[in-house]
Amino acid sequence: MGRPAGEQKAQVGGARAAAVKLMIVAVGHKMPAWVNDGFGEYAKRMPREARIELVEIKPEKRAGGKTADQVHEAERSRIESALPADCERVVLDEHGQNWSTLELADTLTGWMRGGRDVAFVIGGADGLHPELKRHGRLWSLSRLTLPHGLVRVVLAEQLYRAVTVIQNHPYHRE
Repeated sequence: MGRPAGEQKAQVGGARAAAVKLMIVAVGHKMPAWVNDGFGEYAKRMPREARIELVEIKPEKRAGGKTADQVHEAERSRIESALPADCERVVLDEHGQNWSTLELADTLTGWMRGGRDVAFVIGGADGLHPELKRHGRLWSLSRLTLPHGLVRVVLAEQLYRAVTVIQNHPYHRE
């Protein structure tokens, strides 16, 4: 995916990199204030070359005897509609691969060098449609089942932390 002339370029590990958009596509809305505040704090710290954008997906109501499969299908359709056509997909799932902060920083560096936007997908109360999991890189923040609002905050913090590692900022300490 090409970038318009004059778009922000960043220095990443000695190479020029295009700015990337880090989308967090999350099922759920009307989050508590602490979720919005925590997410907002880390999102505003992000540099121009790696902005975080939150896209909230309205959860499907479980009323009327809808099955989990019907809920998954409705939410899958909404998620797919929100995803850019040519983005890297990272699906958060407790069965996904565990990354350290430094592995995330290395991966983020590659995405920035490639100039490809990234969408992190967070499911709702019933999880995610299996098709979404098949067409994305599975990543686990933890083997624990976490509240979906908390996942937003932790993900935003980890993305910020990864950027500080890339920029040799003292926020992250080994």
